[in-house]
Amino acid sequence: MLAPRVRVVRCVPKTHPCPSCGKRGRRKRHLRRRIRSLAYRQEAHLDVHYAEYRARCACRKSFRSWPLDVPPRSDYDGLVRQAVLDRLLDDGLNVERTREAMKRDFFLELSSGFVYDCLDWRLARLNLPGHRQRTLENFSGTLCVDELHLGKHTLLLATDPISDQVIGFALVSVNDQAHLRRFLLMLKYGGLLPRAVISDGSNLYPAVLAEVWPQAAHQLCVFHVLQDVTNKVLDAVRRLRRACQRRGNAGRKGKRGRPNEGARKRRAGKGPTNKEKAAFIFKRRHLIVKRAESLSEQERADLEVTFGYEAELRVLWRFSQEIYRVWQTEQSRKVAAVAMDSAEEQSGVPRGGGTGGGVGVAGRGEAEQDAGVLPAVAPAAAEDEQPRREDEQAAALRREGAVQVAPAQEHRPLRPAAHQPPRAPAQDARTATASCWRRLTGGAPVGISENCRLSSLFV
Repeated sequence: MLAPRVRVVRCVPKTHPCPSCGKRGRRKRHLRRRIRSLAYRQEAHLDVHYAEYRARCACRKSFRSWPLDVPPRSDYDGLVRQAVLDRLLDDGLNVERTREAMKRDFFLELSSGFVYDCLDWRLARLNLPGHRQRTLENFSGTLCVDELHLGKHTLLLATDPISDQVIGFALVSVNDQAHLRRFLLMLKYGGLLPRAVISDGSNLYPAVLAEVWPQAAHQLCVFHVLQDVTNKVLDAVRRLRRACQRRGNAGRKGKRGRPNEGARKRRAGKGPTNKEKAAFIFKRRHLIVKRAESLSEQERADLEVTFGYEAELRVLWRFSQEIYRVWQTEQSRKVAAVAMDSAEEQSGVPRGGGTGGGVGVAGRGEAEQDAGVLPAVAPAAAEDEQPRREDEQAAALRREGAVQVAPAQEHRPLRPAAHQPPRAPAQDARTATASCWRRLTGGAPVGISENCRLSSLFV
């Protein structure tokens, strides 16, 4: 272990200004304190020399000089406090993990009360009126609301993901709707009127947001939606692995003792057991929810072996990849089009029915056809129909440019129209996409946004 590092800080002039009126007083006596500082894997101290002064004003009888930007009776300097805040806010650690990290890295034995004092210390140093004025001037209209659990307390945090700034925060003792309502009302009375509010899937937000900002749209964060989906996929992987492990425990028990050489060879020739397959799947379960473009060659090979052990895992992997493709950045226009089509079905007002001659979804000008959406099938014109008798059904046509080709049909006697099986009604492509979207989201009147990003608490 290295020797403690000591740094001397002096503030002992003969005269020093009064902290209230600024009138200088004469030095009365020398004082000295040693407080803990920060050094990686080493003890560090600050040897602070300060003095007491006799006041020459009516403010007080005496005062003291203090050279540091921490309370005079503090046992730790500002570097320690900043390191605690970095681990809480930037690294996302809770109180106990922060204490363990400070003890491991800097040999500091911190109490949980000191961790909360660090938050109050940083809050007191902020210029809140100036910060509120800057946030209102640069506010984009999109607000992200989330909570950060810090042991016995909860930090309510509101950020602007587009301008990348913190709007407001509050440290509460109970994470409930009453404290959340007070926090949001504080933002509203400060002049904040968002157009869209993004949150996670917690049930605390819908009712309170509808009460405080009824005109704002409530959207779910893509990150939290994908997190919930991947957790469900991993639950399914866990059930398949346990079923494979139970199959390995079934059957006749083996003989006691170590198997002989012949038994080991016979067992090796049969391949891995169900228990070994379950262990292989358990160690590589994260590959089922990992994006395909991020897989290495070894991970792809392990994934194929996993599919060979449990064929159902391939279905789960394909499902997770489809979910990632649904919420890609370039899918935002398509999602907006589906949402608008769903609103048209409910209200009966066609898109572009207002002024302006029909506006599109994304560009607010000409409506573009997305490359990933199949065009709606238009009804066949009268000149495109093939001649047929009254009791014959219309043949399906496949269009190739200007030439129409009818697919080959099996020649067999036609049944009367009354004995023909009923045909399913044709469905428009946009209606089909909207119905798939409602089945996926459960029909909840909540949008999806990819604007939720992690932001630092203090600017």
